[in-house]
Amino acid sequence: MRINAIAFSTNGCRTALRLRDALSEDDIRVFCKTSSDSLGVERIDGSVRDWTERSFMECEALVFIGATGIAVRHIAPFIKSKDRDPAVVSMDEHGRWAIALLSGHIGGCNALTDRIAQRLGAEPIVTTATDLNGRFSVDTFATVNGMRLSSLKIAKDVSARVLDGRFVGFSSDIPVSGELPEGLTMADSGEFGVRVSGDPLDRPFDVTLNLVPMDIVVGVGCKRGTDPDKLRDFVLRKLDDLGVARQRVGAVASIDLKKDEDAVLDLAGYLKAPASFYTADELNSVPGEFSESTFVRSVTDVDCVCERSAARASGGNSFLMRKTAEDGMTVAVCSRAFEARFV
Repeated sequence: MRINAIAFSTNGCRTALRLRDALSEDDIRVFCKTSSDSLGVERIDGSVRDWTERSFMECEALVFIGATGIAVRHIAPFIKSKDRDPAVVSMDEHGRWAIALLSGHIGGCNALTDRIAQRLGAEPIVTTATDLNGRFSVDTFATVNGMRLSSLKIAKDVSARVLDGRFVGFSSDIPVSGELPEGLTMADSGEFGVRVSGDPLDRPFDVTLNLVPMDIVVGVGCKRGTDPDKLRDFVLRKLDDLGVARQRVGAVASIDLKKDEDAVLDLAGYLKAPASFYTADELNSVPGEFSESTFVRSVTDVDCVCERSAARASGGNSFLMRKTAEDGMTVAVCSRAFEARFV
């Protein structure tokens, strides 16, 4: 997880350094905005507002170490929706409290808050109703298992029904391990329910919340300056040819030479999937047999960007479509292993 943390005092910097050590498995970077001793923590040159805006775009989580009001004031202009906002945790400067402030379920803030509290010996403050009452959270279930929610409104209704003890059916065309949680009833139909399926239009309940596994990786390559509309249309047509719902795309992958390519970034944004970029060495280290292009190798040092990128991001070579080219653009599609479980 990419995390940016910011402190506002010497004590806060001390807690920021403890936090960095405690979350060493994450890509965590610590900053400060203080005229006092920073204990070696990097000071930000610009405003906290600018730092927050950049962090919202670049990070999966932010941690503010100081008064909660500081965090609230600075994140307020950038909050968009619960399926797009990063997790935001607020901590006091001594690290006694960890407060889940924003994006508790989908953004993973509640889980991050608990992890921080355990590692630093802090008291976690989590206020979402399902967590307080120890009930099933469909947002968390979807996020932990890498699934896309079809409707935030219906997801809220699932939580309300679970809390009220009203009927919520559950069905899946994919094996789901673990014990069915309290609040859900296995059912093939009914007035309201949750459906796990690769088909986002599969609606066995009168009102259905679809959970779509994000088990597809799209690897792409293109000429510099490719029209974003052109690449997007090309990829969407190929997904349609495969009968793959675009909601299943969990990553768009390419070589790091394309990390600033508007067409690739636009495609990832349209599909609401993260863009993953790899170096030539990382792509060349992927095992397997791939298409070869002398021209592509001369430019990138890789024989096939799209196939190797898809294989690297998916963790295997389960190709649904090998390299397909059109007018300077290439695409390959892989599926990745998918498992769902109740925890």
